[in-house]
Amino acid sequence: MKPFWVYILRCADGSYYTGHTDDLERRFGQHQTGECDGYTASRRPVVLAWCQECVTREEALSAEQKIKGWSRKKKEAMMRGDWAEVSKLARGKSVHASTSSARTDLQAVVIPTTAVRSEPFDSTRDRLVEGSEPVE
Repeated sequence: MKPFWVYILRCADGSYYTGHTDDLERRFGQHQTGECDGYTASRRPVVLAWCQECVTREEALSAEQKIKGWSRKKKEAMMRGDWAEVSKLARGKSVHASTSSARTDLQAVVIPTTAVRSEPFDSTRDRLVEGSEPVE
């Protein structure tokens, strides 16, 4: 079965874009070349800041929607793997919640995971980090 991915791109202006796909390398290339109309098209170049493999498209979409509602600080804590900070930020609504989505509740997302990446994407090396923590 083909995996699905939820991912965060860091844009040239320092903002973040969250999405999901079933072909991470192809989708990253589309964002990088401007083939994706919308948010990232005018904010290139982009860097793959974080990604996580999901078992189903529904899990990837659910994670994308939750993460879009998180504050910048919570997203950055997750990308660093700072689960204590993610948990702390999940205890209440952030005063500086993300405006990228109408959802701003900070409920935890738990995704069965086999891979998390928090470094720039390079298709020439192994793209999976085994044994990583679930998104909270």
